Amino acid sequence: MLEVRDLHVQFHGVDHEAVRGISFTVENGEILGLVGESGSGKTVTAMVISALLGADRAAIRGRIVLDGVDLLSAAGSTIHQVQGKDICVVFQEPMSAMDPVMRIGPQVEECLRLHTKLNKAERRARALQALRDAELQDAEAIYEKYPHELSGGMLQRVMIAAAIISRPKLLLADEPTTALDVTVQAQILALLKRLNEERGMSILFISHNLNVVRKLCRRVAVMEKGRIVETADTEAVFYHPQADYTKRLIAAIPTRRKLHDG
Repeated sequence: MLEVRDLHVQFHGVDHEAVRGISFTVENGEILGLVGESGSGKTVTAMVISALLGADRAAIRGRIVLDGVDLLSAAGSTIHQVQGKDICVVFQEPMSAMDPVMRIGPQVEECLRLHTKLNKAERRARALQALRDAELQDAEAIYEKYPHELSGGMLQRVMIAAAIISRPKLLLADEPTTALDVTVQAQILALLKRLNEERGMSILFISHNLNVVRKLCRRVAVMEKGRIVETADTEAVFYHPQADYTKRLIAAIPTRRKLHDG
């Protein structure tokens, strides 16, 4: 479904690569976790896959193949079709990703305005359904609100609604639960899991939190300083980590005993 091969990314004016020859795959209907500390290159990888980072800002080489099409060598029209339709992104901070002076409804509909010929009433109907699919109560009222009128958890659901409205093949979820409390975090994870199971939508779930990834992902790729140091089934990574960096990540996970001793 998605195949990343020997991907290198180096920002212009920087003397080292942010991503150093990584390779991984996301299969149809799979949720793959991409794990690593801040600065490991996870978000840069997602930005290149989604075409939010281009040659104007960085030197990029390698292959990113979505259903047989290499996105790094594709024509601009193909990239435009893929971005926001076949590949959609949910960011860590929904408030910073949304226009504060635009109502929720038009922001959820934006992909439909760009990629379809649906009329205003049809777009509204699809947006309301997407809000309901994201488990937001009273979708009609939320459609008319501004971002500052919603809680962080509700805004994250709005971002998910905007991402799934076009029924993408691949959802890139970049630290989507980091800013949320534990209860809301669990609800968002359950929502992503349900959308994956019901729609067969593949998800690349990016996080620094191995415990969160363990709840959601069957496989995980561990990233350190721009390289993938280990890829395996999630349980195998937890119980039989191979890379020293992975062992350190697992050792750093808070446990009840550690919290009690602290």
